[in-house]
Order: sequence, then structure tokens, then C-alpha cells
Amino acid sequence: MIHEMRTYSVKIGKTQEYLQLFEEIGLAIISKYAKLVGYWYTEIGELNQIIHIWEYESLDLRAERRKALYSDPEWLEEFIPKAMPLLEKQESKILYPAAFSPIK
Repeated sequence: MIHEMRTYSVKIGKTQEYLQLFEEIGLAIISKYAKLVGYWYTEIGELNQIIHIWEYESLDLRAERRKALYSDPEWLEEFIPKAMPLLEKQESKILYPAAFSPIK
């Protein structure tokens, strides 16, 4: 099992707009391809960030599912054109659990 942690830096003042857009449109679409583990936004420290973690059985499955997502007309036409103008930066990390991690 692997987890992908994605951190998005949102344009100043646009965090709530992005969260609403993701909840209303993006979540249902991406959930066809990935399992959401958690979704957060920052209030202290570096502001205007959204952090989310997705679970996959393997890197190969992740690559297959991401490719399918990037081919999904709903994702490309209903979410991406509205979401991308709200973002400044995206970062993705693949996380592997330590032997003692409660989440594997």
C-alpha cells in the first residue's frame, strides 16, 4: 500500500472557493479513481495550502488510475478549467509506511 500526499498552494483569498469547488464537483469525479484518506487546509504556518492524501495498492495502480483520471471528460471539462486558475503551485509526494505506522 502506498499513499500520495498532494499539497496545493492556493491563490490568496481563494481557499474556500477551491474547497467548495472540490467538494461539489471534483471529489465525486476523482473518487472513481482513488481512495481519499484525508483532506485538510492550513490556518497556521504557511497559509493558503490544501493537503490531501490518497491511497493506492501500488505505484503501478496509481499510474493507471491517474492516467484514467486525466482522460475523464468530466474531470477535464467540469473541474480542471475552474480549479487551475485558483492554484499557484502543486506538489506530490509518495509516502511509504514505516513498519510501526498505524496506517499501512
